[in-house]
Amino acid sequence: MSLQQLGMKALHDFDDVRQSPLPQERLKAARAKATAFRERFMDEPCVQFYQSADMVRVPYPTWYAYSGVYTQSTYKFPYLHILNRIFIVQYYDLLGELKTLLFSPSDIDADRETPFFKRLTDRMPNWSPLENMVAPITRDVTQALKEVNLKPEDIDYISYDHLHTQDVRQWLGTTTDSTDRPAYFPNAKLLVHEKEWQSVQGLLPVQAEWYCPNGIDGVDPDKVITFTSSLQLGKGLALVHTPGHTEGNHSLVARVPDGIRVTSENGVGVDAYAPMNSSVKAIRRYAKDTGMEVILNGNTLEDSTDQYISMIIEKTIAGPSKNPDFPNCASSSEATPYWLIPSHKVSYLIGEATFGSLIKDHA
Repeated sequence: MSLQQLGMKALHDFDDVRQSPLPQERLKAARAKATAFRERFMDEPCVQFYQSADMVRVPYPTWYAYSGVYTQSTYKFPYLHILNRIFIVQYYDLLGELKTLLFSPSDIDADRETPFFKRLTDRMPNWSPLENMVAPITRDVTQALKEVNLKPEDIDYISYDHLHTQDVRQWLGTTTDSTDRPAYFPNAKLLVHEKEWQSVQGLLPVQAEWYCPNGIDGVDPDKVITFTSSLQLGKGLALVHTPGHTEGNHSLVARVPDGIRVTSENGVGVDAYAPMNSSVKAIRRYAKDTGMEVILNGNTLEDSTDQYISMIIEKTIAGPSKNPDFPNCASSSEATPYWLIPSHKVSYLIGEATFGSLIKDHA
């Protein structure tokens, strides 16, 4: 089916922003396009329902989270905590049909099989008794749906900003004899950027440790919708291609009552998107010394220049949050304070949010 038949359309706003050989010219073009996109998107109606809900905390290397900041200083603890969230969005597509999207529905058990996390747990003695303390789970996908009275068959689409640590086989089902399983979401399809889908099938060594082994094996290709450029899903909702963290990284852009919320993992929180305003001395000092407008989440750094530009696009589209010093960038995994690491501070939390009302039994 064509995008038009699916009630979607391609967006080409940012297709040409990276054409100049001069990085500053690329950045200038990106900022201008993002400003125009924001102005247009602010005129869109709000999505019907938007909820971000905490799922699981995981330890994450500080030098990845704030790439470059701590290379010349000693941090008190090599790890901080990021809090992974699920985003439940109900919206009207461009044909006027009500749809439900799950953004970042992580399979928590499968995530543990990612080589990076397996290596991390192997280093920790007697991991099992410590697991609820080191990586506590607030809710899984099943619980998140039950809390808003959604059934698995109500889900039309799932998507992720990128496929690091993700295993989609439980959600979409598999067709091979060795891993045959029914789909938990029988009507759902995966929305994924074409470059991300290609990457996960032909992994580079630098990426392999971040992807779940066999995380897409046996998935029916008819349940996968790939797109190039960016994609408008419906009124007030888009997936904007923001390469850098991975080539196929894309950001969820949702028009909601508090403005526009932009979600990806290019940055791990507001300190990454507005480091000049950070209350964390090391981050603020680094930004002022270097002139950096954003701090990359740098666990792969496929293309740091692209990632930098993408974060500028994200923060420009998002505009200010309730705290005007920081943009409305709701990271899919947000760096958060945790009692286990008292030295880790953040300036401001976007946190969980709920807007609008969910319409039940719309199928």
